[in-house]
Amino acid sequence: MRKAEKERKTKETENKAILNIDGEGKSDIKTGIGFLDHMLTLFSFHGLFDLDIYAKGDLEVDIHHTNEDVGIVLGQVFKEALGNKEGINRLGSASVPMEEVLANVTIDISGRGFFKFCGMQGKDAGSNIASVATEEDYDLNDATHFLDAFAKHLGMNLVVKLDQTSMDLHTTLEPVFKALGIALDQATQIDPRRKGIPSTKGIID
Repeated sequence: MRKAEKERKTKETENKAILNIDGEGKSDIKTGIGFLDHMLTLFSFHGLFDLDIYAKGDLEVDIHHTNEDVGIVLGQVFKEALGNKEGINRLGSASVPMEEVLANVTIDISGRGFFKFCGMQGKDAGSNIASVATEEDYDLNDATHFLDAFAKHLGMNLVVKLDQTSMDLHTTLEPVFKALGIALDQATQIDPRRKGIPSTKGIID
C-alpha cells in the first residue's frame, strides 16, 4: 500500500498531509486558502489520489508561508509514499483545456527537483502574470511558488506550458491542476513489465 503521512511545523505554519497514491480521488483539503483548496481538490480527483491536507499558518500576515509550505509537505508525502520508486512509470504528461487556455503538464520523477513555467515556444510565461486577475488574494505568482516547492521536495522535473493565459485566474489554473493530477497518476502507476527501479543508474534519490 503506497500510503504516507507527513507533518511539518515551523514558527510560521503547521502542516499535515495524508496520502494514498492508489486511491479513488477522495480529499479533505483545509489550508485556510480557499482557492488553493479548490485547486488541490481538482488535483486529487483527477489524479485518483486520496489526499487530506490540514494547514494552519500566519495568514494574518499574508498567504506566502502557508502556500509554499503546503507545497513542501505535499512533495514530501508523495516522495515518502513512493519509497524507492520500484516499478513506476516515472514519466507522465497530460493536456487539459478550459475555454481559451490549454495547459500542458509534463513530469519526470527523476529525483532531481526542477520546475519551469512557460508559454508558447518555450518563452517564460512570467511576463503574463500581471495581466491575470487575482482570486481571493491568490495570484499566478503564488501558484508558481507552490508548484516549485512541490516539484523540488518530491524530486520531480515539472514543466507547465500554457498556450496563453486567461484574464481569469480560475480559468488559467484549473486546467493546470487537473493536468498535473493526470500526469502524476501516469508517472506513479506501476508497470508490471518494469523490473526494478526505472533508471539506468539503478537508483532514484
